[in-house]
Amino acid sequence: MPINQSIIELQNVSIYQKERIVLHQVNLNIRKGEFVYLTGKVGSGKSSLLKTLYAEMPLLLGDGQVAGFDLNALSHKEIPLLRRELGIVFQDFQLLTDRNVYENMKFVLKATGWKDEDQIDIRIKTSLKKVNLEEKEDSMPHELSGGEQQR
Repeated sequence: MPINQSIIELQNVSIYQKERIVLHQVNLNIRKGEFVYLTGKVGSGKSSLLKTLYAEMPLLLGDGQVAGFDLNALSHKEIPLLRRELGIVFQDFQLLTDRNVYENMKFVLKATGWKDEDQIDIRIKTSLKKVNLEEKEDSMPHELSGGEQQR
């Protein structure tokens, strides 16, 4: 994917929670490599926007492309593939307190459709190395700092 290509593009998107409109006529263009911070008041639609981007909530009005996936035509079986392409860091992350770092990551990969144990192991070890946590894979969440938990 070329550096200037959009990774997320929304055009005239309106987002609904049940019958209530949360966001109206959103236009958004995020290019590969850009860092974006989403801020706003409680109830302003931040979580609803993110849920739409990772297909937890359907896109009902407007056009949306995320990581090469058309949100208007996304099938249920494509959702795990879309989520593999995204990296969203939530402020209120929740680690499973009865599992170490490795097992927390494995749980997420399996929940998003990963099946091959060798590929899961490679992905976890590669990801831990990228965020300088390779020596923490056996640590329990309570043994990590807040920043380490978020990473």
